[in-house]
Amino acid sequence: MPTALQTSCVVTGGARGIGRGIAELMVARGHHVVIGDLDGWAAAATAAEIGAVAGLAQDVRDPASHRLVAEEAGRHGALTAWFNNAGVGDDGTLAELSEEQVRRLVEVNLLGTTWGTRAALAAFGPAGGDVVNIASLAGLGPVPGYSMYAATKAAVVSLSTSVNAEAPRGVRVHAVCPDGVDTAMLAAQDPAGLGSQLVWSGGPILSVDEVATAAVSLVGSRRVVRAVPGWRGGVVRGSAVAPGLMQHAARVFAAQGRRAMRRR
Repeated sequence: MPTALQTSCVVTGGARGIGRGIAELMVARGHHVVIGDLDGWAAAATAAEIGAVAGLAQDVRDPASHRLVAEEAGRHGALTAWFNNAGVGDDGTLAELSEEQVRRLVEVNLLGTTWGTRAALAAFGPAGGDVVNIASLAGLGPVPGYSMYAATKAAVVSLSTSVNAEAPRGVRVHAVCPDGVDTAMLAAQDPAGLGSQLVWSGGPILSVDEVATAAVSLVGSRRVVRAVPGWRGGVVRGSAVAPGLMQHAARVFAAQGRRAMRRR
Protein backbone atom coordinates (compact mmCIF):
# COMPACT_ATOMS: atom_id res chain seq x y z
CA MET A 1 0.00 0.00 0.00
CA PRO A 2 1.31 3.51 -0.85
CA THR A 3 2.02 5.86 2.00
CA ALA A 4 0.25 9.19 2.39
CA LEU A 5 3.31 11.02 1.08
CA GLN A 6 3.56 9.08 -2.17
CA THR A 7 2.06 10.69 -5.28
CA SER A 8 1.35 9.19 -8.65
CA CYS A 9 0.97 10.57 -12.14
CA VAL A 10 -0.42 9.32 -15.47
CA VAL A 11 1.00 10.14 -18.91
CA THR A 12 -0.95 8.89 -21.92
CA GLY A 13 0.97 8.31 -25.14
CA GLY A 14 4.06 8.23 -22.95
CA ALA A 15 6.25 5.69 -24.72
CA ARG A 16 8.00 8.25 -26.92
CA GLY A 17 8.18 11.89 -27.93
CA ILE A 18 6.61 14.57 -25.74
CA GLY A 19 4.95 11.98 -23.50
CA ARG A 20 8.24 10.31 -22.69
CA GLY A 21 9.80 13.71 -21.99
CA ILE A 22 6.99 14.55 -19.56
CA ALA A 23 7.26 11.16 -17.86
CA GLU A 24 11.01 11.58 -17.35
CA LEU A 25 10.54 15.00 -15.75
CA MET A 26 7.78 13.76 -13.44
CA VAL A 27 9.91 10.78 -12.36
CA ALA A 28 12.72 13.24 -11.58
CA ARG A 29 10.25 15.19 -9.45
CA GLY A 30 9.61 12.11 -7.36
CA HIS A 31 6.24 11.03 -8.73
CA HIS A 32 5.34 7.41 -9.30
CA VAL A 33 4.60 7.62 -13.02
CA VAL A 34 2.30 5.29 -14.95
CA ILE A 35 2.73 5.38 -18.71
CA GLY A 36 -0.09 4.41 -21.06
CA ASP A 37 0.45 3.88 -24.77
CA LEU A 38 -1.22 2.11 -27.66
CA ASP A 39 2.05 0.18 -28.01
CA GLY A 40 2.06 -1.71 -24.72
CA TRP A 41 5.51 -3.20 -25.26
CA ALA A 42 7.01 0.25 -25.87
CA ALA A 43 5.21 1.61 -22.79
CA ALA A 44 6.69 -1.12 -20.59
CA ALA A 45 10.17 -0.66 -22.10
CA THR A 46 10.08 3.12 -21.59
CA ALA A 47 8.86 2.70 -18.01
CA ALA A 48 11.80 0.41 -17.27
CA GLU A 49 14.29 2.75 -18.91
CA ILE A 50 13.23 5.95 -17.11
CA GLY A 51 12.19 4.55 -13.74
CA ALA A 52 8.42 4.82 -14.09
CA VAL A 53 6.44 2.36 -11.97
CA ALA A 54 4.38 0.87 -14.83
CA GLY A 55 3.89 0.95 -18.57
CA LEU A 56 0.53 -0.30 -19.86
CA ALA A 57 -1.15 -0.86 -23.20
CA GLN A 58 -3.84 1.79 -23.53
CA ASP A 59 -6.18 2.82 -26.33
CA VAL A 60 -7.32 6.28 -25.27
CA ARG A 61 -10.45 5.95 -27.43
CA ASP A 62 -11.78 3.49 -24.84
CA PRO A 63 -13.05 5.14 -21.64
CA ALA A 64 -12.42 1.93 -19.69
CA SER A 65 -8.70 2.10 -20.52
CA HIS A 66 -8.42 5.38 -18.64
CA ARG A 67 -10.12 3.91 -15.57
CA LEU A 68 -7.68 0.97 -15.60
CA VAL A 69 -4.67 3.30 -15.85
CA ALA A 70 -6.09 5.41 -13.02
CA GLU A 71 -6.50 2.29 -10.86
CA GLU A 72 -2.89 1.31 -11.54
CA ALA A 73 -1.69 4.80 -10.56
CA GLY A 74 -3.75 4.60 -7.37
CA ARG A 75 -1.85 1.50 -6.32
CA HIS A 76 1.38 3.54 -6.27
CA GLY A 77 0.25 6.72 -4.55
CA ALA A 78 -2.33 9.49 -4.49
CA LEU A 79 -3.02 10.59 -8.06
CA THR A 80 -2.10 14.27 -8.34
CA ALA A 81 -1.30 14.82 -12.03
CA TRP A 82 -2.63 13.51 -15.32
CA PHE A 83 -1.21 14.38 -18.75
CA ASN A 84 -3.44 13.75 -21.74
CA ASN A 85 -0.67 13.59 -24.31
CA ALA A 86 -1.74 10.82 -26.71
CA GLY A 87 -2.66 12.22 -30.10
CA VAL A 88 -2.50 11.80 -33.84
CA GLY A 89 -1.50 14.39 -36.42
CA ASP A 90 -2.97 13.52 -39.80
CA ASP A 91 -2.33 16.52 -42.02
CA GLY A 92 -4.19 17.56 -45.15
CA THR A 93 -7.14 19.68 -46.16
CA LEU A 94 -10.61 18.55 -45.13
CA ALA A 95 -11.31 17.44 -48.70
CA GLU A 96 -8.13 15.34 -48.79
CA LEU A 97 -8.64 13.45 -45.53
CA SER A 98 -10.32 10.06 -45.58
CA GLU A 99 -13.33 9.34 -43.39
CA GLU A 100 -11.13 7.04 -41.34
CA GLN A 101 -8.60 9.83 -40.72
CA VAL A 102 -11.32 12.27 -39.67
CA ARG A 103 -12.79 9.79 -37.22
CA ARG A 104 -9.37 8.92 -35.81
CA LEU A 105 -8.49 12.59 -35.25
CA VAL A 106 -11.73 13.20 -33.35
CA GLU A 107 -11.68 9.95 -31.40
CA VAL A 108 -8.03 10.14 -30.31
CA ASN A 109 -7.40 13.86 -29.95
CA LEU A 110 -10.75 15.02 -28.60
CA LEU A 111 -12.55 12.02 -27.16
CA GLY A 112 -9.32 10.50 -25.82
CA THR A 113 -8.61 13.75 -23.97
CA THR A 114 -12.22 13.93 -22.78
CA TRP A 115 -12.20 10.39 -21.34
CA GLY A 116 -8.81 10.99 -19.73
CA THR A 117 -9.97 14.22 -18.11
CA ARG A 118 -13.09 12.53 -16.74
CA ALA A 119 -11.03 9.65 -15.35
CA ALA A 120 -8.61 12.05 -13.67
CA LEU A 121 -11.40 14.08 -12.08
CA ALA A 122 -12.93 10.90 -10.70
CA ALA A 123 -9.60 9.59 -9.38
CA PHE A 124 -8.20 12.72 -7.72
CA GLY A 125 -8.41 12.69 -3.95
CA PRO A 126 -9.60 15.45 -1.59
CA ALA A 127 -6.41 17.43 -2.22
CA GLY A 128 -7.23 17.68 -5.93
CA GLY A 129 -4.71 17.64 -8.76
CA ASP A 130 -3.77 18.90 -12.21
CA VAL A 131 -4.87 17.77 -15.65
CA VAL A 132 -2.55 18.96 -18.42
CA ASN A 133 -3.88 18.52 -21.94
CA ILE A 134 -1.45 18.66 -24.85
CA ALA A 135 -3.22 20.80 -27.43
CA SER A 136 -1.50 22.75 -30.21
CA LEU A 137 -0.90 26.23 -31.53
CA ALA A 138 -3.19 25.06 -34.35
CA GLY A 139 -6.03 25.15 -31.82
CA LEU A 140 -5.74 28.92 -31.36
CA GLY A 141 -6.52 30.11 -34.87
CA PRO A 142 -7.03 29.15 -38.51
CA VAL A 143 -4.39 26.79 -39.93
CA PRO A 144 -5.11 25.77 -43.54
CA GLY A 145 -3.77 22.33 -44.32
CA TYR A 146 -4.52 21.22 -40.76
CA SER A 147 -8.25 21.95 -40.69
CA MET A 148 -9.46 18.79 -38.93
CA TYR A 149 -6.42 18.49 -36.68
CA ALA A 150 -6.82 22.17 -35.75
CA ALA A 151 -10.52 21.63 -35.02
CA THR A 152 -9.77 18.84 -32.56
CA LYS A 153 -7.08 20.87 -30.82
CA ALA A 154 -9.33 23.95 -30.61
CA ALA A 155 -11.88 21.68 -28.95
CA VAL A 156 -9.22 20.49 -26.49
CA VAL A 157 -8.44 24.12 -25.57
CA SER A 158 -12.15 24.86 -25.11
CA LEU A 159 -12.65 21.69 -23.07
CA SER A 160 -9.71 22.60 -20.83
CA THR A 161 -10.86 26.16 -20.12
CA SER A 162 -14.46 25.10 -19.51
CA VAL A 163 -13.67 22.15 -17.25
CA ASN A 164 -11.17 24.25 -15.31
CA ALA A 165 -13.98 26.72 -14.59
CA GLU A 166 -16.37 24.01 -13.42
CA ALA A 167 -13.87 21.82 -11.57
CA PRO A 168 -14.04 21.47 -7.78
CA ARG A 169 -11.69 23.39 -5.55
CA GLY A 170 -8.14 22.12 -5.75
CA VAL A 171 -8.49 20.76 -9.28
CA ARG A 172 -6.83 22.65 -12.14
CA VAL A 173 -7.10 21.91 -15.85
CA HIS A 174 -4.55 23.29 -18.31
CA ALA A 175 -3.81 23.23 -22.04
CA VAL A 176 -0.34 23.63 -23.48
CA CYS A 177 -0.29 24.73 -27.13
CA PRO A 178 3.09 24.12 -28.80
CA ASP A 179 4.16 25.07 -32.29
CA GLY A 180 5.78 22.37 -34.42
CA VAL A 181 7.76 19.85 -32.37
CA ASP A 182 10.61 17.58 -33.49
CA THR A 183 8.75 14.29 -33.16
CA ALA A 184 7.94 11.29 -35.33
CA MET A 185 4.46 12.77 -35.84
CA LEU A 186 5.85 15.85 -37.58
CA ALA A 187 8.37 13.80 -39.55
CA ALA A 188 5.56 11.61 -40.92
CA GLN A 189 3.66 14.54 -42.40
CA ASP A 190 3.80 15.47 -46.08
CA PRO A 191 6.52 18.12 -46.58
CA ALA A 192 4.67 19.26 -49.71
CA GLY A 193 1.51 19.84 -47.70
CA LEU A 194 0.37 23.33 -46.78
CA GLY A 195 0.13 22.48 -43.07
CA SER A 196 3.75 21.33 -42.84
CA GLN A 197 4.97 24.37 -44.74
CA LEU A 198 3.14 26.70 -42.34
CA VAL A 199 4.65 24.91 -39.34
CA TRP A 200 8.17 25.41 -40.72
CA SER A 201 7.47 29.11 -41.41
CA GLY A 202 7.37 29.96 -37.70
CA GLY A 203 11.05 29.74 -36.81
CA PRO A 204 12.99 26.87 -35.20
CA ILE A 205 11.10 23.64 -34.61
CA LEU A 206 10.67 23.04 -30.88
CA SER A 207 12.46 20.24 -29.07
CA VAL A 208 10.64 17.61 -27.05
CA ASP A 209 12.38 18.91 -23.91
CA GLU A 210 11.04 22.43 -24.44
CA VAL A 211 7.46 21.27 -24.69
CA ALA A 212 7.72 18.72 -21.89
CA THR A 213 9.17 21.39 -19.59
CA ALA A 214 6.34 23.79 -20.46
CA ALA A 215 3.73 21.11 -19.76
CA VAL A 216 5.20 20.10 -16.40
CA SER A 217 5.54 23.77 -15.38
CA LEU A 218 1.76 24.08 -15.44
CA VAL A 219 1.34 21.59 -12.58
CA GLY A 220 0.31 23.52 -9.50
CA SER A 221 -0.09 26.80 -11.40
CA ARG A 222 -3.21 28.84 -12.06
CA ARG A 223 -2.35 29.37 -15.71
CA VAL A 224 -4.91 27.64 -17.90
CA VAL A 225 -3.57 28.04 -21.47
CA ARG A 226 0.09 28.34 -22.42
CA ALA A 227 1.36 28.78 -25.97
CA VAL A 228 4.91 27.70 -26.79
CA PRO A 229 6.56 29.92 -27.88
CA GLY A 230 4.46 32.72 -26.44
CA TRP A 231 5.03 35.17 -29.30
CA ARG A 232 3.83 32.65 -31.86
CA GLY A 233 0.68 32.17 -29.84
CA GLY A 234 0.01 35.88 -30.14
CA VAL A 235 0.40 35.74 -33.92
CA VAL A 236 -2.01 32.82 -34.27
CA ARG A 237 -4.57 34.39 -31.93
CA GLY A 238 -4.32 37.57 -34.00
CA SER A 239 -5.13 35.64 -37.17
CA ALA A 240 -8.27 34.32 -35.47
CA VAL A 241 -9.58 37.90 -35.21
CA ALA A 242 -9.46 38.29 -39.01
CA PRO A 243 -9.57 34.72 -40.37
CA GLY A 244 -10.28 35.88 -43.91
CA LEU A 245 -6.80 37.34 -44.16
CA MET A 246 -5.21 33.95 -43.50
CA GLN A 247 -6.23 32.68 -46.93
CA HIS A 248 -3.94 35.26 -48.52
CA ALA A 249 -1.21 35.29 -45.86
CA ALA A 250 -0.91 31.50 -45.98
CA ARG A 251 0.79 31.64 -49.37
CA VAL A 252 3.50 33.95 -48.03
CA PHE A 253 4.05 31.86 -44.90
CA ALA A 254 4.08 28.63 -46.92
CA ALA A 255 6.87 30.01 -49.11
CA GLN A 256 8.87 30.85 -45.99
CA GLY A 257 8.29 27.31 -44.72
CA ARG A 258 9.51 25.74 -47.97
CA ARG A 259 12.71 27.77 -47.76
CA ALA A 260 13.21 26.72 -44.13
CA MET A 261 12.76 23.05 -45.02
CA ARG A 262 15.33 23.30 -47.79
CA ARG A 263 17.85 24.81 -45.35
CA ARG A 264 17.50 22.13 -42.66
